[in-house]
Amino acid sequence: MKAMNKTLPKLLRRTTFVLGLMGALLQAEDTFAQKKKKKGAETPAAAAPAPAARPQNNGPANGPKPYKEVITARAKSKAGLFKVHQIEDKYFYEIPDSLLGRDMLMVVRIAKTADGIGYGGENTTNLMVRWEKNQDDILLKVVSVNNYAADSLPISMAVKASNLEPILQKFAIKSRATDTTGIVIEATDLFTKDNQALGLQRNRRTQYRVTRLDNERSYIQHVHTYPINIEARYVLTYAASEPPSNSVTGLITLEMNASMILLPKEPMKQRLADQRVGWFARSYVDYGADEQRATSRRYLDRWRLEVKPEDEEKFKRGELVEPKQPIVYYIDPATPTKWVPFLKQGVEDWQKAFEAAGFKNAIIAKEAPSPQEEPTWSPEDARYSVIRYFASDIQNAYGPHVSDPRSGEIIESDIGWYHNVMNLLRNWFFIQTAAVNPDARSVKFDDEVMGRLIRFVSAHEVGHTLGLPHNFASSVAYPVEKLRDAAFTKEFGTAPSIMDYARFNYIAQPEDKGVSLMPDVGPYDKYAIMWGYKPILEAKTPEDELPILDQWILEKKGDPIYRYGRQGNSYDPTTQSEDLGDNAMLASDYGIKNLKRIMPNLIEWTTEKDKPYKGYADLEEMYGQVIGQFNRYMGHVRTNVGGVMEIYKSSGQGDAVYTHTSKEMQKSAVDFLNKHLFATPTWLMDDAIISRIGDFGALERIRGIQVTTLNGILEWGRLGRVIENEALNGNNAYKITELFDDLRKGIWTELASGRSIDVHRRALQRAHIERLELMLTGNEPQLPAQFRAFAGPQINASQSDIRPMARGELKTLQSQIRGAIGRTSDRMSKLHLEDALERINKILKETSGE
Repeated sequence: MKAMNKTLPKLLRRTTFVLGLMGALLQAEDTFAQKKKKKGAETPAAAAPAPAARPQNNGPANGPKPYKEVITARAKSKAGLFKVHQIEDKYFYEIPDSLLGRDMLMVVRIAKTADGIGYGGENTTNLMVRWEKNQDDILLKVVSVNNYAADSLPISMAVKASNLEPILQKFAIKSRATDTTGIVIEATDLFTKDNQALGLQRNRRTQYRVTRLDNERSYIQHVHTYPINIEARYVLTYAASEPPSNSVTGLITLEMNASMILLPKEPMKQRLADQRVGWFARSYVDYGADEQRATSRRYLDRWRLEVKPEDEEKFKRGELVEPKQPIVYYIDPATPTKWVPFLKQGVEDWQKAFEAAGFKNAIIAKEAPSPQEEPTWSPEDARYSVIRYFASDIQNAYGPHVSDPRSGEIIESDIGWYHNVMNLLRNWFFIQTAAVNPDARSVKFDDEVMGRLIRFVSAHEVGHTLGLPHNFASSVAYPVEKLRDAAFTKEFGTAPSIMDYARFNYIAQPEDKGVSLMPDVGPYDKYAIMWGYKPILEAKTPEDELPILDQWILEKKGDPIYRYGRQGNSYDPTTQSEDLGDNAMLASDYGIKNLKRIMPNLIEWTTEKDKPYKGYADLEEMYGQVIGQFNRYMGHVRTNVGGVMEIYKSSGQGDAVYTHTSKEMQKSAVDFLNKHLFATPTWLMDDAIISRIGDFGALERIRGIQVTTLNGILEWGRLGRVIENEALNGNNAYKITELFDDLRKGIWTELASGRSIDVHRRALQRAHIERLELMLTGNEPQLPAQFRAFAGPQINASQSDIRPMARGELKTLQSQIRGAIGRTSDRMSKLHLEDALERINKILKETSGE
């Protein structure tokens, strides 16, 4: 509810609505309901003599056999993309000659998993494959999509010579089809032998010390064939020295699902990507481009929405037209009836966005037909996109899609909806709005309230399946005070994009009557859908579209509502998760005021009066949510220190992409943390709550937030940005000397007055000394080589200003603590200061070389 190029572009994208999530070129994670699907029509083969012994997969020495000797009278046969024949525990594919050499997707997911190994629906492998004939064998080849050159260009020969297609599996031809236009192979071993691409991933094999696949405990559960796809469900059992659960067995058992989907013979025209508009995109190296280097070509993942030829003139006049083929989502029949309308509304909330692209009725939600209405309908059929409802305690939902790697065309999508996402929604809505919203002041919401929350998440996940990643810059577009304005929020929502993690309006105060509390499909979403989907009829090639696409972006230049900010940018305070408004300090101050209003009511609001026999589990969970929300506010503020804003621009715009956070904002952030966190937040220590939920740990909760935040400020990369800012901007920068002075004054306030130091402050002050010691003696941890390219430069601590600053701070504290000991009368405080002085003396002595 968590958007990166890899050597093999991923064919699926997972985007989760959970406290994030964020990016790959293609995500999809398609989990199938844990029940047996309705079988397709069975077509018994013609009668034959008594069956011969089963042929082995390496084939008979004298070549293919007569059809009736292979596909015997015992076969249970189903028609689809390939005919699939089951004879006891063996499966045979009857492959038409017309499908040899055709591009197909092989998408492998975990359907059911052992505890500790991912989750049902997790994508593990994505391959583009072709079935090709080689004498009396059929080869299943993996097709590379990383490198490309048009066949008409001489360089295409070099590209092909450097990208020999690996053979995933070889199959002996068992027989010709009855009409001689196809071949028969036995496919059993593809799913029951240890084929790494279709089973447990290599990293997990290493992690759990897997030694082999246990063939006796591995089998095919079923193979279903549909008009454009084949779904194979199979169980694999591995012997492992260190399995993540049930270790006494020495085994890991997984249920896997391999989808093989036929791709269109004619790929859809690509639309080239632009980093200024957020979009799931894929890429390959185009060696045929007229460049003097190897050039990466990036293009969007999107549905094929086309104007009917008879409507082209209407479209050109600006009239809304219906697409040739709309996007249709079906609601899983396993969905509780009362939630179906809200899931459907979440889908159709995107209709207004597609209207900006010139289409009406472009996206539609339907209830799945009953077996009586359509006996052959199945959620596994790739012709249907489905919101799948899972009876699971996982607090999540995710929006994947399956795309053609040649063009980016989205073929289908199955959104995963876990039942327990409702608990996640309840917690968020309670903590972020209960101070101003009576509807959120209980542990069980009315169905209409929960339904509206479900609609919100449904719309977010559908946005992912349309091609949109998280846009974490969206929430900063609106001024904080505007989010307290009822008229403004009713018109514009609480963020310009529902694709941000902008959850609910924690800024609104009790006096702000009528203010909206959640985002909707907003102006950025409409703009992005227009940019990605509006047909440019006059363009013959993707390159022809580029001037128009660029102009659409420039029309919104400088307007923060239409800015895209990527997920995972940890140093940009304007692209954060779970935040609202353009000033984290002001927004968090309002948020803390609301948490302080919730705390005195927490026991009452988590008690169900009709269930007096219940314990305090809900109180404990919601108190943890208060702590967690407070911690988020601290994180939002901390990111301003050493912050650098990233706003993508084209070279033609001539503007800077990276801008350091202003000195005033950085100083304001440190002042905020000194006031609200480092000065002990005693309001969080409510004895009435703590005495009901645990015998120990309350102090550790507060200490953990304080120390994590302090260490996050004094983090190597952040300090490196502070130093660089001063080098670039001089006195306009928030200098490292100012940062260290402000922190010391906030953390060690008691030294000047001799006041007693409470237990929280003593722990914080010790943590400060320990962090300074690390900065004086340690180095930034080295990332593994495979991550360094994505992480950016790492600071060389020994040659930077960090070590002298740490030593100087320790010396300053040494002097100030020595002077404060005599002024301090509280015994525990005095002991603490004496210990702190000894610690500093030892550090300085050991690092002085004496």
